[in-house]
Amino acid sequence: MRDSNKKSRYKQPLIYASMLLLGVILGSWAVVSGVRSPNTTVITPVSQVASISPAVAQDSDKSKSINVPRNYVVDAVNRTGPAVVRINASRTVARNQQIPEAFLEDPMFRQFFGDQLRRMPKERVERGTGSGFIINKEGDIITNAHVVSGADKVTVILKDGRQIEGRVLGSDELTDIAVVQVKSDNLPTVSIGSSANLQPGDWAIAIGNPLGLDNTVTAGIISAIGRNSGQIGVDKRVSFIQTDAAINPGNSGGPLLNQNGEVIGVNTAIIQGAQGLGFAIPIETAQRIAKQLIQSGKVSRAYLGIQMVTVDASVKNQVNQDADFGVKISEDKGVLITRVVDNSPAAKAGAKRGDVITKFDDKEILTADQVTQLVEDRAVGDKIRMEVKRNGQAIALSVETAQFPQKFPN
Repeated sequence: MRDSNKKSRYKQPLIYASMLLLGVILGSWAVVSGVRSPNTTVITPVSQVASISPAVAQDSDKSKSINVPRNYVVDAVNRTGPAVVRINASRTVARNQQIPEAFLEDPMFRQFFGDQLRRMPKERVERGTGSGFIINKEGDIITNAHVVSGADKVTVILKDGRQIEGRVLGSDELTDIAVVQVKSDNLPTVSIGSSANLQPGDWAIAIGNPLGLDNTVTAGIISAIGRNSGQIGVDKRVSFIQTDAAINPGNSGGPLLNQNGEVIGVNTAIIQGAQGLGFAIPIETAQRIAKQLIQSGKVSRAYLGIQMVTVDASVKNQVNQDADFGVKISEDKGVLITRVVDNSPAAKAGAKRGDVITKFDDKEILTADQVTQLVEDRAVGDKIRMEVKRNGQAIALSVETAQFPQKFPN
């Protein structure tokens, strides 16, 4: 009886072990053969996962495919890219005639220099290239003013290969915006967005022809907004968008896009050798200037007639120690008027040298660039409420802007 019980105790674990071994064998066969039970998990080796195409994944019977969507950059470029153009501009430059003809005829002069100067061509052709984008079916193209400055001939090259002679309708150096017009059928156009609500960190895409490399796309983010000309060392009436999307010579005039493929700015390569720093003119500024250039070929620009500087502790100290300036200030912030042009709108409104601008249409003023941009956004004939501090007293002035003069009085 004891032997029977003892055999029974050893037999039961053997049965369990046998069943477990059989289950492992059947499970392995199911994995290898592709037969899956409801509770079987199949782990695909990494090498097999890597071999699946990222664009199209097919199931086992190859009867169905799953399309993986492209990223937002591809979609944006496909929508806008055809309307981005290359602009080739050339101009004829006369030889410098600083050497009088009498010197060229002088025997002593010719002994040293021979006829080299006489053999020099009287004219030379300078060529440049940039980018632009078509904004309407009439063939109006926005680009940078420096791309077409002084050009005798402009050729516009579309992505589809068409080469069309263009005509410069006008350009504005203070904002670096120009408009070129071409005449052709079936012209692609861009979609215009807005830069008003941009924030640092938003996606940004640049398209253009940098360094002669056509249809180049770079992407990044909006690095900063509201960069004034003083901060980046240029003399322009623009509040720039800063981006880390690569912008190089040849990109100038091309579009800066948002993630929807809408134009939010006009790229401009204004800092040579900059790395990770690109700048664009807000599309609202570009449109405002382009509209005037299309209509009249020139820009009507508001003008106050003052020279100014931002007040800080250093400026305050310097002014108060300068006996020639003739005025002392007590303000630690604001914008100091250093000169009022005779017969200018500011002079007629009663502004004086030494006034410190503190408000502009009830908006607090802290920098000279802020005043410049606010005036740039106004039309000729607009009335501006300006508050200044004079000898510590607040004075309200009403200034009616005039047309920006071609020449300033001394």
